[in-house]
This record gives sequence, C-alpha cells and structure tokens, in this order.
Amino acid sequence: MDEISEDKVQTIENPFAGAYHVLTPKFALQLAAPHTWPAAILPCLAAVCAAGVSTGHISILASMALLAICILFQAAANTFNDYFDYIKGADSADDNVEVSDSTLVYENLNPRHALILAIGFVVAAFLLGIFIVIRAGFVPLVIAIVGAAVVVLYSAGKTPLSYLPVGEIASGLFFGMIIPVAVFYSLTGAFDWRILLWSLPFVIGVGLIMMTNNTCDIEKDLDAGRRTLPGRLGRDRILEVYHWAILAWLVLIILFGAIFFTNGIIIAPFMLLAAWPVLKPLVANPLTPQTRVKAMGQILSVNVILGGFYSAIICASSAFALVA
Repeated sequence: MDEISEDKVQTIENPFAGAYHVLTPKFALQLAAPHTWPAAILPCLAAVCAAGVSTGHISILASMALLAICILFQAAANTFNDYFDYIKGADSADDNVEVSDSTLVYENLNPRHALILAIGFVVAAFLLGIFIVIRAGFVPLVIAIVGAAVVVLYSAGKTPLSYLPVGEIASGLFFGMIIPVAVFYSLTGAFDWRILLWSLPFVIGVGLIMMTNNTCDIEKDLDAGRRTLPGRLGRDRILEVYHWAILAWLVLIILFGAIFFTNGIIIAPFMLLAAWPVLKPLVANPLTPQTRVKAMGQILSVNVILGGFYSAIICASSAFALVA
C-alpha cells in the first residue's frame, strides 16, 4: 500500500483501533464512488425526458432537485456497501480492485465515520425531497422510503440482498425502475404504466453492473459465503445469461424507440456505432478476477452510452418547454 504523506492526511487517535485517517472530503467522495453515479443519473435523465414528452413542459428546478436526490441515494448505497463489506471482512487488499474503489481497506478510515456518512447522504436526500413533496404530494415520499429500505437491506443484515441470487434484480429494479417511476410521477403528478416498460432497459443495464462485479468475484464471494447468482450458475452459464441480457438491452431500446418515440428512433444507428467499440471488448471479456477492473470500466461505459442515447431518443421524439 502506498504511503500517504502527513501533509495531505491528518490522523486522529482511536484508543481501540489505533490511528485512523480523518474522513476528508477526498475520501468521502471516494466512498460515494462518482464513477457509479450514471446508474442513478441516466434513469433519472430518461424519466425527465419522458415526463417532458408526456406533458409538454419540464420544471428545471424540480428536475435538478430530483437528480441530486438520485445521486445522494447512489452515494449512500455505495458507502453502505463499502462499510458492511469491510466490517464483515468481505473486502481485502488481495482483491483485484482499484485503491479508490476500496477506500476503507486502503486508507485506514474509521468505519464508523463511513457509516455516519452513508446515513448523512440518506438524510440529505430526504431533506431535499421536502421540496418535491410540497410540489407533488406524498407519493414520491413513499417511493423514497421504499428505496431507502432497499438501499440499506442491500448491504445490511445477517443475509443482505447482495449476498443472495437476487442482488442483480434488486439493484436493477431500484435504480432502473423505482427511480424513473418516482421522477416521472414527481414531474407529471400522475402514474403512467408505460414508464414501467420504458425503464426496462435501465433495469437490465444497472443489473448488468452488479452481474459484472459478481461474476468477476465468484471465487471470492463463495469463500465469503455469498450466494450470488453468478456463484450459483458458474462462470460459463452466467456468461451466456450476460450476453443474452446485453442483446435484450439493445433490442428493447430500439423497440421502445420505434413504438413510443418514433421521431427519435433516427438516433438509434448512432447509438449502435458509439456503443460497438466498447460492447465488443465487453462481450469478449471473460469476467475473471484479473479482468475485473477493465470489465467494470467497460460495463459502466456501456451504461453511459446506451443510457445517454436512449434519453436522447426519448427527448428527440417531441418538443417540450423548460420552465422554472
């Protein structure tokens, strides 16, 4: 582990665990893991576009508040996950991860401070949500409470969701579907069943982020007692599921664009051209511990490309006005 200079990091004395590094803004940002935020930002963006297409106008202020709330929930999920994995001993310096992706392991931070930070992210999201509740009523609050429960249960408890074969489904449904439903309702004041269909590509995309991670970590997770879906199926079978899921992801975006957002479907060929250089090596990646860092970068990049172009397809299908 690289030495950290004393002029950059101060330490505090802990009578039980020795000297911990202070949780600086830099370390807090690492725990929040901004590189994973597209999993929350892009479903929110697509829902904003869908709301604009449906109503003919979009509130910029409300959209920005909703985006911030989604990011805070993502940051909380990342921090909770790091905290619980650390105290359970599931993360170690022997794992094939970047230093910034395992802050508690490499930076000698007080895990209690990480837990407080995670709770702070959730509290900040709910405080910001007061504006949305005043504007759209209590339905978004109920959805947010359900989402917060999923965020905590995903990592906490004796048998968290991330330790079960439903981890991919749980993360996909929360970030890929619950977020779009909440954002769409908050901006339109109504529930449209079509948003459930429109969010399916994000359910797959976000779920594949978790599947990528879990497939690369099959051996480590089995040793830690995790019963993930890739662990149950094995690497060969899960790779087949993985490749079919990528195909379904692409097909659904094009299909929904052609059916619901016809005027924007012209963007689809450009999406395929932009995605191919990243999709090709991702499909060829064996998803082993040694290729974990590369695989995570690839799947996050594909999420950004497909999610961004899907939002553009929705947005280009109909004009709408931006209001305060």
